[in-house]
Amino acid sequence: MGTTAYEDWIRDFEAARDERAERGDPDWRTGVPLDPAIRRSVQRFQVGEDGDGAELITKAEAAGDAEYASAVRMFVAEERNHARLLALLLASGGAPVIASHWSDRVFVTLRRALGLRLELLVLMIAEAVALRYYRALRDGAGDALAREVAGRILADEERHVPFHCHRLRRSLRPLPPPVRLLVTSGWRAALAAVSLVVAVDHGPALRRLGVRRFRFVAEVVRSSGPIAATMR
Repeated sequence: MGTTAYEDWIRDFEAARDERAERGDPDWRTGVPLDPAIRRSVQRFQVGEDGDGAELITKAEAAGDAEYASAVRMFVAEERNHARLLALLLASGGAPVIASHWSDRVFVTLRRALGLRLELLVLMIAEAVALRYYRALRDGAGDALAREVAGRILADEERHVPFHCHRLRRSLRPLPPPVRLLVTSGWRAALAAVSLVVAVDHGPALRRLGVRRFRFVAEVVRSSGPIAATMR
C-alpha cells in the first residue's frame, strides 16, 4: 500500500463514502415481506452489525498510529451503515429489528475482553462468515431489494477483510514463524467451529437461499486458507 501504512486504505474508505453519498439509498418503497426464515436470519445479522465500535476505536487509538485509528473509524462507520441498511430492509417489509441475539453477545464479550490483535482475530471470524452469508443473500434472495442491500454490504466486506489482514500481518510479523502458523491455524479452527454454529442457527434461511449447511461451512473453511496466508 502507498507511501504510509494506511494512507491508501484511508483513500479507499473515503472513495467508498463518496460513492455511497452520490449513489444514495436503495428505493425502500420496492420492499416486500421477506420469507420468515430469511427475515429471522437478517434480524440476527442486523444485531451483529449494530455495535457502536467504540472499544475497537479506543484500542486503535491506543496503538499510537493516527492513520490506522482514522481508518478504523471509517470501518466502524461502514459497519453502522450496514446495520442501518438491514434495519431499513426489514422495515420495508414490515418487520422490526430485534434487541439482541445470543451469538452477538458472545462475540461482543470476547472482543471487549481482548487486546487489539486478538480482537481483530475474533472480528475476522465474523467478517469471513459474513462474506459467504451476504453472497448467499445477494444471489439467492427472491426480493430484488434484499439482493441489492446484500450486494452493497458484500462490496464493503470484500474491502474490510484485506484491511484487517493488513493490520494483522503487521501485528504478527514480530512473532517467530512457527508461532504465526500456530495463531493462524487456531484462527482457522475457530472459524470452522463458528461457521458450523452459524450454518445450524441460520440453516432454514440458507436452505431458502439455495445453500446447504455443509456447503456453507465448506466454503467458509476453504476461504480461510488464503486469508490466513495473508495474515502470516
